[in-house]
Amino acid sequence: MPVARPILPVAPRLGLVLGLGLVFGLAAAPAWAANNYDFLAAPQIDLNRIFRVDKSTGEVGACQFGLKEGSPVGVTLCYPPGQGAGPQTPSDYTLVASRHEHEAGAWRVDLRTGQMSICYVLDDAVVCTPPAK
Repeated sequence: MPVARPILPVAPRLGLVLGLGLVFGLAAAPAWAANNYDFLAAPQIDLNRIFRVDKSTGEVGACQFGLKEGSPVGVTLCYPPGQGAGPQTPSDYTLVASRHEHEAGAWRVDLRTGQMSICYVLDDAVVCTPPAK
């Protein structure tokens, strides 16, 4: 009676399994790394500004399109974090729009604590009110 034999000995099979796990894990890494930020367009209907929040630190920035004098190509204007918009207590943050068509800001929401701040561009930086609940 023939004896069933494994296709590969145990050690090479284990190496194959670990190798495939590493390959698939590395393939998934860019998708995971790309999930560090949330983005939200400002609700104001005549403003082309996009806010971004670092989902773990709560740091908020914004960018918008601008015209470049004498050039057919525009420029991306970005506003760094200013007062209150820098890193917060590590948590789980997102951005929420008020749905008010004249609102130029975005709400930074801490999903763990329920605290909220309104963030907006003031001069050359994004500023946020102190978190409140």
